[in-house]
Amino acid sequence: MILIWIGGFYVALCLFFYFFQHFFFFRPEILGSGFQYKYDFPHEELHFNMADGGYVNAVHFKVPNSRGIIYYLKGNSRSIKGWGKFSKDFLSNGYDFIMMDYRGFGKSKGKRSMKTLFNDATTVYDWVEERYPNSKIVVFGRSMGSGIAAYVASEKQPELLILDSPYYQFIKNVTRYAWFMPIKWLLRYNIDTRSYLGKTQCPIHIIHGTHDRLIPYAHSERLHAELPEKVKLHPIKKGKHNDLPSFPKYFEILYKLIDIKQ
Repeated sequence: MILIWIGGFYVALCLFFYFFQHFFFFRPEILGSGFQYKYDFPHEELHFNMADGGYVNAVHFKVPNSRGIIYYLKGNSRSIKGWGKFSKDFLSNGYDFIMMDYRGFGKSKGKRSMKTLFNDATTVYDWVEERYPNSKIVVFGRSMGSGIAAYVASEKQPELLILDSPYYQFIKNVTRYAWFMPIKWLLRYNIDTRSYLGKTQCPIHIIHGTHDRLIPYAHSERLHAELPEKVKLHPIKKGKHNDLPSFPKYFEILYKLIDIKQ
């Protein structure tokens, strides 16, 4: 009888994870449709109506005589209301900047899945590509957004791909915390950064803190080891997952990378 109860509990736990895993992976901030973004830089709000009925909201920052544009795929928390502050790191270097909210974040709406994440991200890239040549587009992926950015770069032809604290494969990071579950069969966001980078044609640069506990530095080491001719790894010694901008070395690396396009 005890084994039956344990087995039933285990099955229930697996089913709960399968149907409600988005609560573990995404921590959105929801904004009303009338919310007005307030930033210190000129910007316009963009609206994308997707073919499946979903809706994606984005902001586009512009500077005079821009050198190109940074397409920033953000992490899994909050909304572009707060993430928009990272635009200053690129605007101050002469780049335009665009960032979208994933479905269920900010003003974006609709059913979220791995497929819609990828489709939405490539749709926004298509909008960018209509206004900027590929030689002026830098795709930047941060944390959860790194796998999505890698996918976009594998499908499109940006000038440069920069990944900030990426995972080798999303499943490998999830398995660290749920090793006792058959994650291979339960995970609905099996984002395979490694395979996307293998198909990417542009230069790839990774910035990662050596003391990152959320997504260990070993993930980036493995990406570099398996794709040494494609991937350049830039470690931030003692850097963790959310404090890299507090290290001068981070900006030294970042600004050198985007200066490649001068």
